[in-house]
Amino acid sequence: QIRKFTGLSVEILYGGRGQRLARYRGSDAFFLLANYEQVMRDHEELNSELQPQLVILDEAQRIKNWKTRTARSVKRVASPYAIVLTGTPLENRLEELVSIVEFVDRYRLGPTFRFLADHQVHDEHGKVIGYRNLDRIGQTLAPILIRRNKRQVAEQLPERLDKNFFVPMTPQQIAHHEENRDLVGKIVSKWRRHKFLSEVDQRRLMIALQNMRMSCDSTYLLDHETDFGVKADELATLLDEVLEHPDAKVVVFSQWLRMHELLVRRIADKPFGHVLFHGGIDGAQRRALVDRFRDDDRCRAFLATDAGGVGLNLQHASVVVNMDVPWNPAVLEQRIGRVHRLGQKQPVRVVNFVAEGTIEEGMLSVLKFKKSLFAGVLDGGEREVFLGGTRLTRFMETVEQTTAAITEPAIVQRTEGKAAGADLEERPEPRGPAARAPVAAPPSTDPWAGLLQTGLNLLEQLAVASRTPPNARPEGLSFVQRDPQTGQDYLRIPVPSSDVLDRALQAIGAVLDRFRK
Repeated sequence: QIRKFTGLSVEILYGGRGQRLARYRGSDAFFLLANYEQVMRDHEELNSELQPQLVILDEAQRIKNWKTRTARSVKRVASPYAIVLTGTPLENRLEELVSIVEFVDRYRLGPTFRFLADHQVHDEHGKVIGYRNLDRIGQTLAPILIRRNKRQVAEQLPERLDKNFFVPMTPQQIAHHEENRDLVGKIVSKWRRHKFLSEVDQRRLMIALQNMRMSCDSTYLLDHETDFGVKADELATLLDEVLEHPDAKVVVFSQWLRMHELLVRRIADKPFGHVLFHGGIDGAQRRALVDRFRDDDRCRAFLATDAGGVGLNLQHASVVVNMDVPWNPAVLEQRIGRVHRLGQKQPVRVVNFVAEGTIEEGMLSVLKFKKSLFAGVLDGGEREVFLGGTRLTRFMETVEQTTAAITEPAIVQRTEGKAAGADLEERPEPRGPAARAPVAAPPSTDPWAGLLQTGLNLLEQLAVASRTPPNARPEGLSFVQRDPQTGQDYLRIPVPSSDVLDRALQAIGAVLDRFRK
């Protein structure tokens, strides 16, 4: 693109550290292309040897979190001029926008503490529950911001048709999904009681949610042996249909490389070629894969993890298939944007495979807040956006909603197409024994369960209190209290229910009777 539109010289940075240092000292190219990992390692040499006059960051959302090594290293590269390019400058929090804008003009938004104080809305405990005056941010950025959204360039883009294709789950998938959903339910219940989760429980929660999502694709993603799931077969059928058109090409995304391994098995004997693009492939091979997909008429399918969701131009394809729906809507739009972008001449069809009655179906309605926040700041949307609680509260409520709404597979319902980004839903007939009837777990009859749970919660909160200063302790430590008069910590231990105590005493009596005998 640089050569096409500027005619200026360009060099891509390769090799080990010694080779890169030699290019910093001796390159005559006007543009030197490096990736973020190289800049992170070489930022001191970039300043001392290359001394760039202009730094351009593509996919600048890579520096949205100022705490990361990548962001800190990039911001140490000095130059008189800077340009950042990104389609998603804001995904979750206003702090992300601050971090990106700071690279271009560190004084534009003013001191961060004042900026956040002007735009954050807090509850009585000081937690962020929303944002206000978002239109003022857009006005402040106007002198340094050039933004083009899809609506502004709609006349230059072809039609886009989105469809959610619901697929059933096999009994084996359901077993994995329900096992992890049960664990999520227990952790959510624990959070409901104490309004606090330890780091261990937070990790367990994230792993269980990840396992639920992977089970929606295939059991192979979890046990690496079995292959129960219908998505891969449905994709193979879809490709047969789409690729009947001789000029059609398809881009297939999945977050997990193991899912692509299954897809490769399904299409290995098909009469069309494919390439597999993922984060483990080096730069030179990546370009060769993209070139082959573009230039080889026999190469009809481009399989990619989210490593292919940014920085690629794949307008020569006209169909995008998402085997799994990401948590973040910006990631989904980045995937689709590889194909539905300027230069595309054909209508673009987007197919999202969704496991019916699972966490994936619940995820379709989450994260609307993020889209509203983005629109309010940059696209003239709402001036105020509220989270409906603290970030943790909102996240936990979302988890609870998405994991609780497990329904029976619906009868096939086909809806006529709608244009330009409208969601369509199609639910195919189950091709195997995929129906299920989740049964709620019976309440525990173990007389020790209530006492043990109380004891574990007590030990966990004592551990947190012992290593945390009193003024920095998280909310929800219901057992550890502070006397307002003496300032001393004391324990407040709730008494289990009489039913639990009665059963425990009966169990103790039974044990003592055995010893007497």
